[in-house]
Order: sequence, then structure tokens, then C-alpha cells
Amino acid sequence: MSPPDPVAAAGDERALAELNRWLLARSAEQRVAWALETLAGNHVLSSSFGAQSAVSLHLTTRQQPNLPVILVDTGYLFPETYGFVDTLSERLALNLKVVRPTLSPTWLEARHGRLWENGAAGLERYNRLVKVEPMQRALDELGARTWFSGLRRGQSQSRAEAQVLELRWGRWKLHPIVDWSDRDVGQYLARHDLPYHPLWHRGGRACARRTPAFSASSANAGSTRIRDRRGGKMRRPIRRRAPLWRRYAVDGAAQVVAIQPRCQPLDQFHGVAAGHALGG
Repeated sequence: MSPPDPVAAAGDERALAELNRWLLARSAEQRVAWALETLAGNHVLSSSFGAQSAVSLHLTTRQQPNLPVILVDTGYLFPETYGFVDTLSERLALNLKVVRPTLSPTWLEARHGRLWENGAAGLERYNRLVKVEPMQRALDELGARTWFSGLRRGQSQSRAEAQVLELRWGRWKLHPIVDWSDRDVGQYLARHDLPYHPLWHRGGRACARRTPAFSASSANAGSTRIRDRRGGKMRRPIRRRAPLWRRYAVDGAAQVVAIQPRCQPLDQFHGVAAGHALGG
């Protein structure tokens, strides 16, 4: 069976659904190969360099070694994450493209205050300034027509209905491992001798950045519970007075993460780049 025409799928929801059914019957490697051959270029990959990010980085760049890899450096990454970026960049010979918000964290807070404390509007504005705008800028500067992301359905309730292929910001966005389980990810890492984020081994699930995500519904609560799992996020009660509150994404899911200095204990996690808006 030949795949449905992506040109037709771009303007027809039924054709896109048919194309996604076809893609679901293929392996992750086959999905990447099909996208590189069929979907419009330029092609790029976004990565948060979180706990399991080595999978998507290895999976895509082994087929197109010079594929640009976009990292949004919010300014809130852990030192271990920067080291992980360097390690994977050297090992996989990544064509890394780092993009940053227009304002540094200190300047952002000096100009706008602690936006993440100002309810839904503040959270959305923070996300737009720190995550969405830099990612859109990078995609535009690279002339990206197709965008790979490591998003998986099992990472959160809000991603449970994610498809292999979607249109995002006027370009194709492909999630090659969207239907993979944590077990699939672990087996791939072991099979190719790829590392987890270094903080993963300090008693739990690793995180890439010190910037939590939480929704307006829980922003004013005295305490709440983590609702989502991204890259193996742990679920446990947390309190708003925990230090280093920062936000990294809004994707419509109710999420709160309490950040402890240097991930001790590790009850915060790597951030897949900005949920449904960024992915990966």
C-alpha cells in the first residue's frame, strides 16, 4: 500500500487521518526515513536534552547526520544539562543550534516581574516570551518546513491523542516515537549504548531545566500534585513554597513541579520542549 499524499493531507483532515494510520503501521526508523524523503525541507529536530532525549537525537541524525538540532536555552538549565548537551553533541556529532529568549532571566524578571505568579495570563506570557518566540525564531531562521520532535503519548494526558504527523505553525511536525512506551525508550538506549541525563541516576527521574510548568487552575493553590509524566516524571505531592519556582511550558495540562536546588531530591524532571506547542 502506498502512503497517502501529504499534499492532500495538508488541506484535508480525513486525508491526514489516513496518513497517520499509515504511519502508525511503520517503525520509528521508517517514519523518519519517509519524512526525510517525502516531506518538504528544510528538516530540523528540536530537543530539550532531557532524560531520554538521546533516543530522538540518535534516531534522526543517524539517517541525516547534519540535521540541525534546536535547543531553546531558557537560562534556567541545570549545569548537568549543559554538560549533557556537550556530551551528546560530541558523541553524535550534532549540528546544534542554540536559541535563547531576547531577555535573560534576570532582565525578564526585572522588566515583567515573576510572570508565572500572575495566573493564566502571566503563565501564557512567560511561555510565549521564553519558549515559543525563541523556537519560532529558530524555525524561521533555519527555513524549517518539517520539524522532528521526541514527543510521546505516554508522557502526559494532554499528549495521549498526539499523532505521528501534524501541522504546526504552517509546517509539518513529525513525532517518530509518539507511540513508544518507557520500556521501548529504555531498550533503545540500552541497544545503542546511549546515556540518560546524568541526573537520572541520582535517585529518580532526571530533569533538564529548573523551570516548572503549572496551570492557572493550580497556580494559586497552596499545594498540589504533579499530574503529568514526561520522560518518566514522578508523581508526588508538592508545595508552592518550594524554592526556585520557574515555568517552562504551557500546553493545556494541569501541571505543577516544585524545584529543589540541583535536583535533590529528584522530584522534578527534564522538560520536553514546551509541550504541544514545542514538543520534545
